[in-house]
Amino acid sequence: MIDLHCHALPGVDDGPATTADALALLRAALAAGTATVVATPHVSPRFPTTADTIAAGVEALRAVAPPGIELLAGAEVAHEPALELPDTELRRLTLGDSRTLLLESPLSPAVGPVFERCVDELQGRGYRVLLAHPERAPLFLNQPQRLRALVEGGALCSLTASALSGRFGQGAKWFALELLRDGLAQSVDSDAHDVHGRPPGLRAGLQAAADMLPGIPAMWLARDVGAALLADAPIPAQPATDS
Repeated sequence: MIDLHCHALPGVDDGPATTADALALLRAALAAGTATVVATPHVSPRFPTTADTIAAGVEALRAVAPPGIELLAGAEVAHEPALELPDTELRRLTLGDSRTLLLESPLSPAVGPVFERCVDELQGRGYRVLLAHPERAPLFLNQPQRLRALVEGGALCSLTASALSGRFGQGAKWFALELLRDGLAQSVDSDAHDVHGRPPGLRAGLQAAADMLPGIPAMWLARDVGAALLADAPIPAQPATDS
């Protein structure tokens, strides 16, 4: 499987504090069936992480990572820096050197149309926009039509696997399931921060979703779409059932 959203780098944001913690996270991801992890530290007003910091962190972690796992560079970018950073910096924050930018869905309810303006501007500059954890964003929970409009305009949605199994409450779980049911989500990723509280596995969330929505295309959500995004290829058609 491919995990497009994982806070794998040590000592950068609210992910693992040490290299040992980061290695434990990668080993857990590998044991759970993930072969490719994109390290996506926050780039936000709280964590103004730079592309240079991410590149150096990925290089250092690759040198000691367990065999069998591919580690790529990326970032989870908040809308404020996404609107402010020049392309020379923003282009280096995309997922695996693709044109896909993981844009953080705001966790504050008081976000006006500036978010939609950000998505439109990024798309106009040639980025593919992948929305991180939309199922947990109050503005989408309270106004789901805003998310539907963004998806209809070309944005993509990355659901958090553990939200599907209820880790973030029933509201996020049922909204995530609705997004899957309605074909508005294209990827399931871990948003992992550590081994225990925010673990990196994808299977439990996918299984929880399959229990409620039999036949969901699990490997399309956890592998095929991610591979296409990293390769800047067209997203494959969603199969009718899992394969």
